[in-house]
Amino acid sequence: MMRIGLALALLGCLALAGCGLAGTAASTAAGAASEAQQARDAQRTEDKVRAQIQDAQQVDAAQRERAEKDSQ
Repeated sequence: MMRIGLALALLGCLALAGCGLAGTAASTAAGAASEAQQARDAQRTEDKVRAQIQDAQQVDAAQRERAEKDSQ
């Protein structure tokens, strides 16, 4: 009878350990998804900044052209 109780206790511990592993796996997956989202957000931000720099460079080039024409 004691062996059955010990076996049930062991099975209960294994079941709880399995739940912990499942929770860890879910947590890891959520963390990876969060990191992927952060990477996408960072890429979008970088793309926006690059576009703003290009726009500023075009405005600067146009201003220099006008200044050169006005000085002649």
